[in-house]
Amino acid sequence: MCLAVPLRIVEINGNEALAELDGVKMKVRIDLIKDLKVGDYVYVHAGFAINKLDEKLAKENIELIKEVANAAKVQRL
Repeated sequence: MCLAVPLRIVEINGNEALAELDGVKMKVRIDLIKDLKVGDYVYVHAGFAINKLDEKLAKENIELIKEVANAAKVQRL
């Protein structure tokens, strides 16, 4: 199973960008997306930004991921 995570772009340097989620930052390749700007949200899979998405959808996805993670923690106890 593959999982792409929504991250916010905080810095762009050529074909690489610094992306962030909840204070955790990572370098991602942005070769696959045109017209990317700081502040945009992208889905990241295997270190590559694969799709740009609007802020509302990104935030909804982030909340759903957090809900699933929290549910998994409760079930393991």
